[in-house]
Amino acid sequence: MRIIAGDWRGRPLQAPAGQGTRPTSDRTRETLFSMLVSRLGSFEDLRVADLYAGSGGLGLEALSRGAAFATFVEKDPGALAAIRVNLATFQAADRAEVLPLSAAKLAHSQPFHVVFADPPYTPGSGTAVVATVREAGWLAPGGWLAIESEARDAVDAGDWQVEAERCVGRARLTLIQG
Repeated sequence: MRIIAGDWRGRPLQAPAGQGTRPTSDRTRETLFSMLVSRLGSFEDLRVADLYAGSGGLGLEALSRGAAFATFVEKDPGALAAIRVNLATFQAADRAEVLPLSAAKLAHSQPFHVVFADPPYTPGSGTAVVATVREAGWLAPGGWLAIESEARDAVDAGDWQVEAERCVGRARLTLIQG
């Protein structure tokens, strides 16, 4: 795993050991960011959240591309350690916060321009993320929710708009505008 573009392009990411997380592949991350950049133009000065963060690859990619701030939500101790190592390696700790909690139990927060979510591949996990993000008020009006789910598991966006879906290998990428 590495950063795809931006200030840290090509630099490797520390990943947690074991099978507790499923890092987003470089190819899938590249597709997702291409989908977002075509809609956003850039990540300059945006606030992003990385739910089920694992190594923090999605939030770090956004920071590399100019995001102002990233919040990483993860409960696995090994993944939390990897996120902190990656933030230190890229000297980005001052542009980030790490919340050691379950992304399924978000509390109200200042809304984000982009929320990334890569929940475990279980039926309905992407749809559950939509409900959780909506209830917690994590998505700014007009903001983007980017969900990676298992390819066969379509995401129900409720009254938000699904703007794009792409399957990349085993993954389904769903972009929802709030």
